[in-house]
Amino acid sequence: MNLQPVTALSPLDGRYAEKLSALRPLMSEQGYMHRRVQVEVAWFIALSDAGFAEFKPLSPGARTYLLGLVKHFSTADALAIKEIEKTTNHDVKAVEYWLKSKFEARPELEHAAEFVHFACTSEDINNTAHALQLRCARDLVLLPALDRVLLKLREMAHAYAEVPMLSRTHGQTASPTTVGKELANVAVRLHAAIERIAGVKILAKMNGAVGNYNAHLAAWPAFDWEAFSRKVVETPEPLGLGLSFQPYSIQIEPHDYMAELFDAVARADTILIDLARDIWGYVSLGYFKQKLKAGEIGSSTMPHKVNPIDFENAEGNLGLANALLRHLAEKLPVSRWQRDLTDSTVLRNMGVALGYAVLAYQSLLVGLNKLELNEEALAADLDASWEVLAEPIQTVMRRFGVPGAYEKLKEVTRGKTVTAEALHALIRSLDIPETEKTRLLALTPALYVGKAAELARRV
Repeated sequence: MNLQPVTALSPLDGRYAEKLSALRPLMSEQGYMHRRVQVEVAWFIALSDAGFAEFKPLSPGARTYLLGLVKHFSTADALAIKEIEKTTNHDVKAVEYWLKSKFEARPELEHAAEFVHFACTSEDINNTAHALQLRCARDLVLLPALDRVLLKLREMAHAYAEVPMLSRTHGQTASPTTVGKELANVAVRLHAAIERIAGVKILAKMNGAVGNYNAHLAAWPAFDWEAFSRKVVETPEPLGLGLSFQPYSIQIEPHDYMAELFDAVARADTILIDLARDIWGYVSLGYFKQKLKAGEIGSSTMPHKVNPIDFENAEGNLGLANALLRHLAEKLPVSRWQRDLTDSTVLRNMGVALGYAVLAYQSLLVGLNKLELNEEALAADLDASWEVLAEPIQTVMRRFGVPGAYEKLKEVTRGKTVTAEALHALIRSLDIPETEKTRLLALTPALYVGKAAELARRV
């Protein structure tokens, strides 16, 4: 069976393939190979500049050629590496052999070929490649997608800052808020979550088989290999990797930063699950309508339906993302003794976890852009819920020392259909200043929103 979108095992490479085109070059196996080549080239060039008599500095032409192998790495190159792997049965060694094959007919590079992968364990290449993948995926795809959702939430918070809305605590009518304030609540939470994702330091190590520079020191005992490794890891691209140096490790980088990153993404996803469910509920209540798209069908049998499918799609994919992200965060920092291989196959699913998250962010943004506020439904809901004014009335009564204020309002309102007339009769009977009675009589559910509008505009 030929691999086509309809034959793909994963919907990320099938049904949703086009939506993840920005992530695929970074987190696919080709993206992984690309970063491995980048690490090998950076290490090789750095070794030539280390001052060793046996490896003289590379010429400008050789450097340009090597950096070009990274810059122009293609699918054909990735397939060539896979072909070598059929013989080596070792993916990192296949990358080394492919790189050496590119030295043919270039005497300067052929002479120095044994310095490719010099003193490195496979994990020196893999952990740095993973770090480069994650940094790019985070900075170029994940954060921009989240920023677009955040920008939309802020726009809506400002636009609807003054539109009153009935709250529902425990699903029951409660003190009114505004639509903008409720969206502002999510925007503030999401902003904090985005800052946590952006703030995770992406770490990498280049210290040999068990983290002690054993092979390095065997070759050049007097050389400061730790300082050299730090320089390669922290020097900006393209000559370095532009990552944060991890000085202590076993054979593998401990993956604690990965756990921190994946936990941070999962936290953002959880906030957005909360949003998707709330918007779904508001659509159900009629607070929001959804813009129609010509030709779309909501139900195969019920022609009237316009389903909140984008929010449902987002919720489902956020759940899938978090299931994987949390497994990654829990599993990756655990390794038997100095190394076991359980992390290797798990790490290959980083792109899957992030793919479901990015897909969800896109669905959520599409859904938010389809929403149209139904102010009539919001107003009708408020006008049918005069019982929510029991709170301000009893609070004013308490201010002026009216005994049993809470209990009196409870008796009048709890479990009953409360009318404006009934509340007004109660207010007129109160032993409080006339100015306060006048203020309470002018109050309606739609006006009882506190600082909601101000808070909404602040985000």
